[in-house]
Amino acid sequence: MSKISVVIPVLNESQTIGSLLHHIIKNSTSQNISEIIVVDGGSSDGTQNIISSFNNVSLVSSKKGRAKQMNSGANQSKGNILYFLHADAFPPKDFDQLIINEVSKGNNAGCFRMQFDSNHWWLRLASWLTQFSWRACRGGDQSQFITRVLFEDIGGYDESYIIYEDNILINELFARKQYVVINKKIRTSARLYKKHGIWKIQYHFWTIYVKRWLGATADEILAYYKKNIAS
Repeated sequence: MSKISVVIPVLNESQTIGSLLHHIIKNSTSQNISEIIVVDGGSSDGTQNIISSFNNVSLVSSKKGRAKQMNSGANQSKGNILYFLHADAFPPKDFDQLIINEVSKGNNAGCFRMQFDSNHWWLRLASWLTQFSWRACRGGDQSQFITRVLFEDIGGYDESYIIYEDNILINELFARKQYVVINKKIRTSARLYKKHGIWKIQYHFWTIYVKRWLGATADEILAYYKKNIAS
């Protein structure tokens, strides 16, 4: 019987993590979920206290960095399917059964189509495009399910990438022709776009994508991100 381990990396997510955990529990069944593991990278805003208030959620500490945190959660999980989820992304109802259905068909990795929590026309268009199986439309905000066997065969997330780690794993999955998009919507926060501006963020994300395609290293991508987005 398939069991899903939900792995959520967090760093100062007190504004969203409680709502997300309630949402996960409400929209899945215990028969399908092996455990929910939240991996904290050193929060200082009370995130850990919120997580600890859930009896059926495991709190794990890790070095900061989403790749490190997700690998740490995977290493401590028990399910034969891993489901990696960002702290501001809310999966659809019965997401657990939808994932298990795909794995039972031989689809060993994939994501959901996405819907930003914004009515801006560009973000609505970007959301609409995620229903298609195009590599350029993929990203970590759409969540990631993958069988444990396939995840371990790939070697997990590449920890040399402080950002863009989701895309590196996705690249490997596409190279292996192991990717499916489930046509149900995961609702994702547009907070980064709202904070920095839609066109600025979109331009820099496209630039990072092209830089990596042209062979930029993990350090070069991180330096670009720090200069243009994180600053």
